[in-house]
Amino acid sequence: MKTYMANESTIERKWFVVDASGQRLGRLSSEVAAVLRGKHKPTFTPHVDCGDYVIVINSSKIELTGNKWNDKLYRTHSNFPGGLKTRTAKVLMAERPERMVELAIKGMLPKGKLGDQMYRKLFVYAGSEHLHSAQQPQVMEIKG
Repeated sequence: MKTYMANESTIERKWFVVDASGQRLGRLSSEVAAVLRGKHKPTFTPHVDCGDYVIVINSSKIELTGNKWNDKLYRTHSNFPGGLKTRTAKVLMAERPERMVELAIKGMLPKGKLGDQMYRKLFVYAGSEHLHSAQQPQVMEIKG
């Protein structure tokens, strides 16, 4: 029996919508990253982007456990001396609520061109409205 290898012509992509309200950030991110990667399909091929599109809504209602709202830090650097900016999770949620979910999911995807390709299939919205109703996304339930 030959080993099956997926390619662009054999991949069928679906659209899923995930409601993040009341979900833990890490558990939600790992489930979404697996769908973006295509690990939920029997035709999964590691070196091919065979994942589906995912829309995450209500990212402003995500939950963190413990004291992570004050202890978890997000760092950016401008590449100039003294250009390090540090924000807590609480500040980042107030400024850009969808960015926290995006960063968590992006960190769980492969690094390089393949991961960038998978990341482009992720759409995160702070509210309950999204722009992709024409794609008729299916509701995906997250355990936990």
